[in-house]
Amino acid sequence: MVTTTAETKCCGVLGKITARCEPCGTVSCSVVPNANDDSHPKPSAEASALNQAQRRAVGELLRVSPVADDLARRFQEAGFRLALVGGSVRDALLGRLGNDLDFTTDARPEQVLKLVRGWADAVWEIGIAFGTVGCRKADARGNDFQIEVTTYRSEAYDRTSRKPEVSYGDTIEDDLVRRDFTVNAMAVALPGKEFVDPHNGLEDLAQRVLRTPGTPQESFSDDPLRMMRAARFAAQLDFEVAPEVVSAMTDMADRIEIVSAERVRDEFNKLILGDHPRKGLELLVGTGLAQRVMPELPALRLERDEHMRHKDVYEHTLTVLEQAIALEKDGRDLVLRLAALLHDIGKPKTRRKESDGRVSFHHHEVVGAKMTKSRMTKLKYPNDMVKDVSKLVELHLRFHGYGTGEWTDSAVRRYVRDAGPLLDRLHKLTRSDCTTRNKRKAEGLARTYDSLEERIAQLQEREELDAIRPDLNGNQIMEILGVPAGPVVGRAYQHLLELRLENGPMEHDDAVSALKSWWAEQE
Repeated sequence: MVTTTAETKCCGVLGKITARCEPCGTVSCSVVPNANDDSHPKPSAEASALNQAQRRAVGELLRVSPVADDLARRFQEAGFRLALVGGSVRDALLGRLGNDLDFTTDARPEQVLKLVRGWADAVWEIGIAFGTVGCRKADARGNDFQIEVTTYRSEAYDRTSRKPEVSYGDTIEDDLVRRDFTVNAMAVALPGKEFVDPHNGLEDLAQRVLRTPGTPQESFSDDPLRMMRAARFAAQLDFEVAPEVVSAMTDMADRIEIVSAERVRDEFNKLILGDHPRKGLELLVGTGLAQRVMPELPALRLERDEHMRHKDVYEHTLTVLEQAIALEKDGRDLVLRLAALLHDIGKPKTRRKESDGRVSFHHHEVVGAKMTKSRMTKLKYPNDMVKDVSKLVELHLRFHGYGTGEWTDSAVRRYVRDAGPLLDRLHKLTRSDCTTRNKRKAEGLARTYDSLEERIAQLQEREELDAIRPDLNGNQIMEILGVPAGPVVGRAYQHLLELRLENGPMEHDDAVSALKSWWAEQE
């Protein structure tokens, strides 16, 4: 039953709530009231936040209406219901709705396929086993929308399975109650644009807090990955996690172990790429989830860094991550962020107390690189990414041998050669690794690294350092030595490369002479 009240509040998505069904939370909305209208009482801080959300949502929903409404009418004519749902509604309220739209429907996946084929510009069925049909549709202005339509559903894990068991529901309320958080359990039924909010997600959104529609224990039991999502949303949206949710995450942390490594990795990546990764990481560590998915991170809390100037290596690491993020210029860089997070994970294994009382971590970069490779492999990261992040961890201390500029040109060339295409990231990681509170020391390190980069630039201009290779190629080596392809050519190539790194470019005749001299020594 839809109920109306004499005292309507200005807290709907599209404006003043004119009617609300108390059992199901369906809301009918009118236009947003004028903020200068004296007939409305002055709103509280929370009401002001809700009004701002309303206005943002109106603009976002109007932008996507031509495509969304067209699809909704198609479903309506076929006798089905369709609603914008979850993250799309949340992001519309936050003013950050992109062109990825999520819908929910009572139509079954096979029926959804029939409805979108002939309407969408492209259709894919990759998620159909879980009730999801994907498609792409361009609007009249040429804007491409990536659309997912998912049948009302519920899913749960048993105690041993890594895969959810999917069953379909019959009402949108059944679908919303199985959503992870209340801010994702809102919907806008189309084409009538009725706001459905049975779990007060709008209020939680205004308060910037994460709660679960039911009890967090039930939610996390249904899908333990939601514990990772709580940390991810904290990092992405800068939301607080409700105390009862944090408590459940702590009590149920071991349940994450039944979730596949790929799903954990994907959530972790989204967390790291968020605007506030420290917030999410601290939640993972504090609840014990990190101990299950990346135990190297909480292990850092036990170790002080070699300068004895930070609370512990864990705090130092989070600061390095934040400083690396501040140096990003061309968008979010997952490789750089992972390298910053993992650069010191070798310290616990290499910690040693010296005779003078100092604590050292000799060769922690080498040990850390091996640990990085192992952890990222377990989390099913792509091989190229594992290689790149491990290489950055291995090289992050190399600069400290530079002193005040004592490196020879040969050492600078080797630095560039070893970094290869990761050189720009290595620059950022090395600069980020300075977290001393001593302003003079920090400025001195920055100036020293400036000088190294200047020397690299000078050598690059003269010698094309970006593509360091011997002055003779493999075919020339075979022709000069009169040998076929094989190990000898590889050894000769390596010898010429070492000469190139040590002395810089050689004239062709000098390179030939050096090759013949080396060959004579081999006979």
